[in-house]
Amino acid sequence: MAHSHILIGLLSGTSADGIDAVLIRINGIGTETRIKQLAFTTVPYPPGLKEHILRNSLPGASSVDEICRLNALLAHLFADAAAKVARKGKIPLHKVDLIGSHGQTVHHLPHPEHYFGKTIRSTLQIGDPAMIAALTGVPTIGNFRAADVALGGQGAPLVPFLDYVLFRSTKKSRLLLNLGGIANITVLPKGATLDDVRAFDTGPANMVIDALMQELFRQPFDPKGQVAGAGMVALDLLNWMMQHSYLKRPLPKSTGREEFGASFVKQVLRRSKKHSPADVIATATEFTALSVYEQYVRFVRKRAPVDEVFVSGGGVHNRTLMEGLARHFHPVPVKRVEHLGFSSDAKEAVLFAVLAHETLHGAPSNVPSVTGASRPAILGVFAG
Repeated sequence: MAHSHILIGLLSGTSADGIDAVLIRINGIGTETRIKQLAFTTVPYPPGLKEHILRNSLPGASSVDEICRLNALLAHLFADAAAKVARKGKIPLHKVDLIGSHGQTVHHLPHPEHYFGKTIRSTLQIGDPAMIAALTGVPTIGNFRAADVALGGQGAPLVPFLDYVLFRSTKKSRLLLNLGGIANITVLPKGATLDDVRAFDTGPANMVIDALMQELFRQPFDPKGQVAGAGMVALDLLNWMMQHSYLKRPLPKSTGREEFGASFVKQVLRRSKKHSPADVIATATEFTALSVYEQYVRFVRKRAPVDEVFVSGGGVHNRTLMEGLARHFHPVPVKRVEHLGFSSDAKEAVLFAVLAHETLHGAPSNVPSVTGASRPAILGVFAG
């Protein structure tokens, strides 16, 4: 087998509440990839930073000097997270071969726009990889979405490559669901080639629930889905949420804070004055579960019905959300990705380590059948 490398994967998701850091040992590339997770940690952002990042992700509220500062600050925090996960895994930082860092998305505009004579799509992740490399002394690859976007792709989701490499099966058709700020699904028909893989963002996962918990309960999230479990779904509000134009948009597609962030949450609050706070959280939670299922039915089921669903990401800890998914998908079983011997919380951080490893070997790792890019691309920018 090829020589193994030690890699760190770093990620801050759409919820912008901290950095996930994973330390892995990796062998091989593409379908030969074998990984062993050595350590995982989540490093919360300092108080107030989440709100600052979110404000600087909004047109009209952001400023170029603050984004410039945040780009440097996040590099420092990402470098600290890399050092922390290396310590946890008892590997000296200088023995780490490579860091793959997603950074923090502050804006994502995946739709084509005519701009000064060119048709462009754009995406912006901050937490400069060159700074992370300089601060850690470890070569760093970052900025993974840009090459796909340049080739007419959505730049998202990127996780289907990892799903295909690690979870494809010759016996069963599988749906991999990741519940971060946004929910995305990867469909792996049994015996699939990479070109058979389909994946897209279904809509929000935790983003709307978390924002409403902050507004209504002054809590950053709904622990284990207890608030949602105590409330009743408000059908008028749910029906309105299910009319969101994103759900009808054809594939390929991806979404984020631009469509399900502060302005959407304001509309939800405006329409929910007659409902109790717990009922609003119950409804937002059901919206996540139902929109995932509705998007599966709309875009996947007829062509590629699945035999099992495996869930990862922070949303797995929300029991009410998991029960909602199980109810909608029944009789197809819904399980955590741990059933495949993998950590739900670490999966997206592992993705960026694996993508960095592919790039190190000059191998493309976008999935054009998913993103809509015109061809396969080597992702990311190397620093250090």
